[in-house]
Amino acid sequence: MKNIKLIAVSSISIAILAACGGGGSSNSTAEGLWNGTTSNGRTVSGLVLDDGTFWVLYTSQTNTNIIAGAVQGSGTSNNGSFASSNALDFNLEGLGIIPANLSASYTQKQNFNGTVTYPTLNQTVTFTSKYSADYDQTPSLATIAGTYAGTAAVKDGSESGTVTISSSGVVNFVGSSSCTSTGTVTPRAKGNVYNLSVTFGGAPCSNANSTVTGIGYFDAATKRLYGLGLNSARSNGFIFVGTKS
Repeated sequence: MKNIKLIAVSSISIAILAACGGGGSSNSTAEGLWNGTTSNGRTVSGLVLDDGTFWVLYTSQTNTNIIAGAVQGSGTSNNGSFASSNALDFNLEGLGIIPANLSASYTQKQNFNGTVTYPTLNQTVTFTSKYSADYDQTPSLATIAGTYAGTAAVKDGSESGTVTISSSGVVNFVGSSSCTSTGTVTPRAKGNVYNLSVTFGGAPCSNANSTVTGIGYFDAATKRLYGLGLNSARSNGFIFVGTKS
């Protein structure tokens, strides 16, 4: 796969959507937006939601201006501990799709630190991250409506493209290869995050005629949109990063 080159990865919201336990002060959760680094020199950030699904974006070890992959899965968190055994790492550096496990400890709205283990590679990576209050903002279609120019990556590579979002949440994508897709985006009930569903057109799309679902995040400070989704088989998906014009 090809790498996605970005202008300012320091502002990237790299999504770690992790499961949360029940509410209440006696059972705090890992919910929130997290920003941090890994033990092997990558930049990461995280969004922890309350539905059990998690996504992770990470940068290249040698250049933090390059996104190197995304991890997706589901797990549980309870009283300061999080665990997932079904993660998949969609690596953009040529390693393909790699099974992974994730375990972490957290302090609510303070820190989220843990380990990602790759059984088939016999490798582990640790990470540390801190909470960002950007998660406490309220998502709205009025905020994200507009046109975004950026780069999209799928299983077979990457291309430049443009995403438009209407005031009613209709999403359209046109890539440089003439691949097109359309879908919807809606604000989530909790957290500064959006639910995203996109259906791709036919060839030349790598995801031809398939629907992918996932999440979107808008960084208001940089006017940058991040979108991630997977098909139902978790065998292909997309990453989009674009800046609002």
